[in-house]
Amino acid sequence: MRRTSPRTLGISLLDGLEPLTEAVRQKQLILFVGGGASQNLGLPGFTALAEHLTQELGTEQPSLQYPDYPIIAEAYLLKHGKLGPLRSWMDRTWHPNSISITDSELHRLIVEIGFSTIYTTNYDRWLERAFEQYKKPFHKISNMADLTQHVEGATEIIKFHGDFEDDESLVLTESSYFQRMLFESPLDLRLRSDSLARPILFIGYSLHDINIRYLLFRLQELWRNSVYSSQRPLSYIVMNQHDLAQESVLCSRGVIPVVLENMDAGAAATCFLRELKRSASRSKPKKSPSS
Repeated sequence: MRRTSPRTLGISLLDGLEPLTEAVRQKQLILFVGGGASQNLGLPGFTALAEHLTQELGTEQPSLQYPDYPIIAEAYLLKHGKLGPLRSWMDRTWHPNSISITDSELHRLIVEIGFSTIYTTNYDRWLERAFEQYKKPFHKISNMADLTQHVEGATEIIKFHGDFEDDESLVLTESSYFQRMLFESPLDLRLRSDSLARPILFIGYSLHDINIRYLLFRLQELWRNSVYSSQRPLSYIVMNQHDLAQESVLCSRGVIPVVLENMDAGAAATCFLRELKRSASRSKPKKSPSS
């Protein structure tokens, strides 16, 4: 199935659909949604958050980069003692009235494909609003209490880095990121359980993000010393550029890159989900051995 060349260890769009199509049909595929999905709506990235934080702190850092914001958020918390005002600003900034969720093909496809479980590191509510718009049931999970509830037939939307409606759930400061890296919270344990039996499709992520790289590393560690490692379900990540080093490391961790060049992250994810939906609608379910 996989095609390799000196430039890439990833696979092409069409080559990558067969196992994922079957996983969709069996309601086994887990979707993991990153910031590229929100930026596809025209929302600001985390550089805007870092800039806002430095203004609040009265400091000047003209060369802010995406990885800077957790430590600046930590300084904000030390100064103000709470994240409430910052969370309110983020909530307003990431939910402008100018955005209509019906304009996002990416969000419509996520709803229509029918994933039973969606994880997201995004704080915003655009996934939830998409399910509301298209009148599909969902159950949001952002803390341990939410895990105890079950809504029959509803897609679970697991807010892996927290939710604007629960300040305590937010993974935003450096301390909260370090706590997350222990990989022992209730949501971590849920992900560990899910990933042992089901493939994961990652969209909207940049592998320059150390947090997602660490997550993939920890998932690989679950299988490394197991005698059943050969039975691990493969996972996939949609990328918008070839990077031999990243693809090599991903493959070693059981994650197959699907590379769609000359697109931004949101466009690549939209293109891939469009083809996945078409493939799933055309294919027939596999017959059971007894049939």
